[in-house]
Amino acid sequence: MIVHEQQIEQRDRARFQTLQRSFEQICAGEDPWIPLGKFMHQFFGEFKEHREALLHDPLFLPPNKTPEQFRWAVFCAASANYLCHVYSLECPDWARDPYYTLDHAWYHGLGSDHLRGQEKLRATTPEEFSQRNIFCGNRIFYNKYEYQGRRRTA
Repeated sequence: MIVHEQQIEQRDRARFQTLQRSFEQICAGEDPWIPLGKFMHQFFGEFKEHREALLHDPLFLPPNKTPEQFRWAVFCAASANYLCHVYSLECPDWARDPYYTLDHAWYHGLGSDHLRGQEKLRATTPEEFSQRNIFCGNRIFYNKYEYQGRRRTA
């Protein structure tokens, strides 16, 4: 029985779309929201009982990282910090490292190209992101699995 449980755990671990794995895929050229979307699906849904494991492993930055890769590394660190705060998880050391801070503000989201949009993003971005100079608003990790809004009726 224990061997069977270990095999299931190893199989599930191999399928984990960790934040680390997501960042590796971003560095390999994948559109960032594809691996991050897979991560969010697992974090909020399929593997929510393994949330800490999905965040645990540190990022591996390429030796000759580009500014865009570093920006996404900072985003991943802020994301881990934010998700740990929201879900009362222990935040991994790597995600608290002040190294993961941008020198210049990065606005990401609707209206990020306009002054009014940037003002809104500044006003609504969670502290875990804004303290790292990322302004993405408060819906960046909207959890559709916990949404209790209006439901359609027949």
